[in-house]
Amino acid sequence: MYLSLLSTSYFCIFSYTLNLKLLSWEVKSLGTLLCVFVPYNLASHLLSQLTQVKIHETTLWQWVQEAGERSRQIWQERLQASEVPIEAMSLEIAQLMMVLAADGVMVPFRPTPGTPKGKTIWREVKIGVIARLQEVKTAAGKLYTRLAQRRLVAVLGDVEALKQRLTWETKHQGIETAPKVVWLSDGGVGFWRVFRECFSRCAVGVLDFYHAASHLNKAAHAYLHNDSHGAKLLFEAWRHLLRHGKHLLVLQSLTRLVNVAELPKDQMDALEQVQAYFATHREHIAYANFETEKFPLGSGLVESACKWLIQQRFKGVGMRWSESGFENLLYLRLEWVNNRFDSLFPPFALVPPQP
Repeated sequence: MYLSLLSTSYFCIFSYTLNLKLLSWEVKSLGTLLCVFVPYNLASHLLSQLTQVKIHETTLWQWVQEAGERSRQIWQERLQASEVPIEAMSLEIAQLMMVLAADGVMVPFRPTPGTPKGKTIWREVKIGVIARLQEVKTAAGKLYTRLAQRRLVAVLGDVEALKQRLTWETKHQGIETAPKVVWLSDGGVGFWRVFRECFSRCAVGVLDFYHAASHLNKAAHAYLHNDSHGAKLLFEAWRHLLRHGKHLLVLQSLTRLVNVAELPKDQMDALEQVQAYFATHREHIAYANFETEKFPLGSGLVESACKWLIQQRFKGVGMRWSESGFENLLYLRLEWVNNRFDSLFPPFALVPPQP
């Protein structure tokens, strides 16, 4: 009888301890995840409402730093590995066209660690998107294109750091077996260097059409700086030619103006800059051919990623970040976007503790 009661007591104590561990693991995972989406004080309030467990925002901040450091270590191990495994995906997804895109967005930082005082410092976060383009039919029978198997990389650093992560992620997504690969970007020199060094052998480079058109608008107003209506008409004519397969005629027109036009220095410098821009990207502006191949012509997919990945969380009213605080939270947002967040919180509480 005594042994039976003692055994029951030990079992109850063990079960209670296990439940506490499980609760701690679940609360920590959920609290950290809430911080991925909302500010720490709001995450603390939501966690209390959802679980009836009150966790102070400073504790949530510490959880984010711990999980962010784990994610950082995982990325270091990925980049140091000799082989890159291919992520599991369906055969249908694997046979779709792959699109790569890169862009940057500015984020406000504190000038001095540990204090909010001082003038805001703006630094660029570089973002890369890897996705498959999938045609989907609506209920009305219309086709539209959406992103499938979307994965993101982002760094607070130079282009070289982005290149390393982008190279790893594209291999992880099976770039070597993709039927077609397209690179999309605006005219950023660093991003196109990444294209030349890493993807030009297997991808077609496409200069964002809307950025190209904005440069034509700049050139038209530089040439006809005293005639706004004439500049508008010239821009529309150039844009039409560019869009419908006459991109070389646009480049020839710009080259001729650079050689024969007599303009003030500011206008001439602007015209020469645009001409050099199109000469550099002459292979990336054949938009009529790209449309025939069903390539995307605009980099809106990465621009939208900049908005919801960075701006919605890191550019709220009054927000300014320390470098470590920003990077750890960014790592976690990327893990969530890429469907890898749960791996940071393995259910170790389900394993009975050793005696």
